[in-house]
Amino acid sequence: MAKPTPADDVIREQCTTCEKTRPHDVTIELLTESGKDTNRKFSREPYHIAECRNCGTTTKLRLNNA
Repeated sequence: MAKPTPADDVIREQCTTCEKTRPHDVTIELLTESGKDTNRKFSREPYHIAECRNCGTTTKLRLNNA
């Protein structure tokens, strides 16, 4: 088995600002969608957050589209 290189762990995604595939820092976060205090704890949804390492543009994509 080959040793991983630094480029192996880079996540590349399409950047809407750069209009090219670029390296991104990617995280999954639970974001609250409801503004009401009574529903707040029940309204968290997972989001894919990606920040372009080239230009800094951040995109959020809701993972649970149901």
